Amino acid sequence: MKPLVLAIALALSAPLPVFAQTAAPTAQAKPAAAPAWVEASNRNAQILLAAQAPFQPEYASFFGIPGYDDQVADLGPDNGKRYRDATAKARAELQAKLQSERDANVRQDLEIMIKAADENIEGSTLNEKYLLPWSDAPQMVFNGLNGLLSDQTPAERRAKALDRLKRYVGLAPGSTAITTLARQRYEEKLSDTALLQPTKLEVERAVGNVDTYVSGVRDLFAKYRIDGAEEALDTMEKQLKDYNEWTRSEVLPKARTDTRLPPELYAYQLKQYGIDIDPALLMQRAQLEFMETRAVMQQLAPLVAKAKGIDASDYRDVIKALKKNSIANDQLETYYRGIIDRIDPIIRNEKIVDVPNRPMQMRLGSPAESAAQPAPHFLPAPLVGNTGQQGTFVLPLGNPDKDGKGKNYDDFNFDSVAWTLSAHEGRPGHELQFTAMVERGISLARSMFAFNSVNVEGWALYAEAEMVPYEPLDGQLIALQFRLMRAARAVLDPSLNLGLIDRERARQVLEEDVGLSEPMARQELDRYTFNAPGQAGSYFYGYTRIMELRLQTELALGKQFDRKAFNNFLLDQGLLPPDQLAKAVRETFIPAQRRK
Repeated sequence: MKPLVLAIALALSAPLPVFAQTAAPTAQAKPAAAPAWVEASNRNAQILLAAQAPFQPEYASFFGIPGYDDQVADLGPDNGKRYRDATAKARAELQAKLQSERDANVRQDLEIMIKAADENIEGSTLNEKYLLPWSDAPQMVFNGLNGLLSDQTPAERRAKALDRLKRYVGLAPGSTAITTLARQRYEEKLSDTALLQPTKLEVERAVGNVDTYVSGVRDLFAKYRIDGAEEALDTMEKQLKDYNEWTRSEVLPKARTDTRLPPELYAYQLKQYGIDIDPALLMQRAQLEFMETRAVMQQLAPLVAKAKGIDASDYRDVIKALKKNSIANDQLETYYRGIIDRIDPIIRNEKIVDVPNRPMQMRLGSPAESAAQPAPHFLPAPLVGNTGQQGTFVLPLGNPDKDGKGKNYDDFNFDSVAWTLSAHEGRPGHELQFTAMVERGISLARSMFAFNSVNVEGWALYAEAEMVPYEPLDGQLIALQFRLMRAARAVLDPSLNLGLIDRERARQVLEEDVGLSEPMARQELDRYTFNAPGQAGSYFYGYTRIMELRLQTELALGKQFDRKAFNNFLLDQGLLPPDQLAKAVRETFIPAQRRK
């Protein structure tokens, strides 16, 4: 069983589950009063939350569900079976409510949650059938504490961090150290030779990061002045380093070099992330997008070169030249904030979508966060009990692990890239998407349980495309480069997992054709092969589904089509799956626009 928070992080570009500090909001954005049907739906959601939250309390706590701040993930004996039993019981209760529910919206939400329960049970079953349950316990501890020790978390909740830490290390009454439980779950299945070991690269990455995680936890407790933590912190450090040595000596030698998943498990991964078409068809569509995007980049590159005084015409060489205009780490946040401040007026003036009258939150990542999540990402605010907290665009610094030492990312710290990254992670992308879920009164079913990479990343990539015409030429070229990367993902992830290409050839495509740095290409390959197999294609697929829906709507409405109204309507639906979103547009949005 993998925590549901994994889906949250992966959907927001993270190859690993990540929680992080968030800056205090500069203005309070109060949630809208929820309609009666949303309140009814949210009461139903408590059934599934109550069943699953005890197994993944860090996830529940992160999104504001009360009562779980001092709890930790359940790695106890038979945790997979107990999780499936609890989820099945909740599913039966939801199914019974569906039989008698008459409100169409509530019924739709019940169907979303029943489907989520089915997929959770299926995933747990398949993981238990095929994989040895090895866990990166040091990262688990860091992430769990990092999610609680936040500027947006009230002080009385932050105080629970010590209780959570004590439970992680077995100092709380009735608790067992998470490292002990993690070892037990691995060792009790070790004799079953049919189960797949973790991948060698996955284990090597974990072993290389333990010191960073230990320092990261200590820094958090120092920053928030959590008193009385010395014994627990010292115990944590010893346990995590002992676990790391055990991993190095006992797990790493047995780790597998073939990263491919069994076909049944890979098919489930695709479905879990929202990809509901055959991977061969996904690759076919993405291959065409790759070739067309590359051709447009080649057409644009000479114009960028002329505007920037670059002596080159090939798009690859122009991108290399643009990357040389790097931004120093101490100036990076200021530069990005300047771009973000320029984006909001464009969105308003071009009538792309409604934006709130308050600044967007953005900050740089800590070293430990950058180790856990080396790519730019958006961290949502609590969806439950939100009193004005905002999500945050986080830009990491440095390299993800020792394997990348001396080889620097140059993909996020130059001026031309700031436009498309800010549009994707910020506005009108993820920041606006998650703000809408809180401020527009979206049901928990459509925010937490409908959540997958296709419906989340589809909007963010669509948001990038909406902004491209209003960006400078160099910003447009890099926006196209990132779109090329999303098409490459949808080809390379299935190709690697289906054995159609090897890692080295995939690396060449990412570095030589897409133009990524070596550390960024390595991170991408890790995503495809062990961090999140199947997830990478969700960006391209989600984007195409929205673009298809946009064209269908334009054809239906003609001159009555209103882009701003359409985009607002998409946000109003929360994270509906593509088929249900299309149905809502056909049956609600289009008729309403025709009546105007």
